[in-house]
Amino acid sequence: MNTILEQSFSVPFRYPVAFTENLFDPQNQILANVLRGDRVPKVLFVIDSGVADTHPHLIAEVKNYASAHAEVFTLAAEPLIAIGGEACKNEETEYHKIVEATHLYGIDRHSYIAAIGGGAVLDMVGFAAAISHRGIRLIRIPTTVLSQNDSAVGVKNSVNAFGKKNYLGTFVPPVAVLNDFNFLKTLDDRDWRAGISEAIKVALIKDLSFFEWLENAGEALARREMEPMKVHIIRSAKMHMDHIAGKDPFEFGSSRPLDFGHWAAHKLEKLSDFRIRHGEAVAIGIALDSAYSYLQGRITESDFNRIIQLMHTLGFELFAPELQGENLIKGLKEFQEHLGGQLTIMLLEKLGKGVEVHEMDHDLIFKSVEILRRLEKKSAVHAS
Repeated sequence: MNTILEQSFSVPFRYPVAFTENLFDPQNQILANVLRGDRVPKVLFVIDSGVADTHPHLIAEVKNYASAHAEVFTLAAEPLIAIGGEACKNEETEYHKIVEATHLYGIDRHSYIAAIGGGAVLDMVGFAAAISHRGIRLIRIPTTVLSQNDSAVGVKNSVNAFGKKNYLGTFVPPVAVLNDFNFLKTLDDRDWRAGISEAIKVALIKDLSFFEWLENAGEALARREMEPMKVHIIRSAKMHMDHIAGKDPFEFGSSRPLDFGHWAAHKLEKLSDFRIRHGEAVAIGIALDSAYSYLQGRITESDFNRIIQLMHTLGFELFAPELQGENLIKGLKEFQEHLGGQLTIMLLEKLGKGVEVHEMDHDLIFKSVEILRRLEKKSAVHAS
């Protein structure tokens, strides 16, 4: 006799993505409102070392905020400092340190972990929170352009393993994403610029009007003007949120449209030993797949040149020696393995509209690399 019982249920997720300034001013109620409830929870803060160095008063501000809102929450311990950048995802000791802290300080599933930092630190802390007690509530406080306009609003957490990016990870939404624009003012030019690539990505595959807005705002963004930066971050974050809500947030399928330009970017980061930062690698990956789309006749030469011009206006370099050779092609296989199923790559059907393909011509990839090499060489000559 065979007996088959079928279980079916759904779990809704809802979380705020807030944009503010002076998040830790005691008069700012955004964080307190997230934590306010029937009990007074513990909160463990984990801070990106680069952020801590750049904002030496941040820990004192966090403590002062906690004191001002003692009726709402308590600090579980002194804030922990995590290595900033991709190194925190490469070193097992980093996420182990967070897991150990949940044990030492009694951080349970009614507590919170609040991560302050760039995308890599948020990934790592989110992974540690997700695997501790089968899930401790996570508050993300992103401090870079890339994490505010893209990665922090999503549901993914990860660390690197076996030489592969994001090999270990979870799909667990945060309970809140709290963006403080003031953190952006202290970014170096590379990090200010790098995150804009994710906005270009989503504009190219989803919204021509946003791409045109970025073209018009390009010089102001390059001059580090805050108002267009704020507009671009909120608009990009909203587009990423809308996509996640309406499609496949936990990536059960083989399609990942929001990873336009990323198959090459992930491999390029590793090949450069992370000399090339994620946003910079994404810019190169977008340029590469745009060149490929042009060579296939999907977009016009004029369209391709508009993409390249915007990238150059913002100050991106669009070629790296690591693009050459067979190692880049291995990135295709690794991208397919990461997703499972058939290879699915997003290309451009036209500006503002993506199209999925399931195979890539290796010769055209090499020709696309050569186009970028020539363009970058030409750009260097003009600059000199």
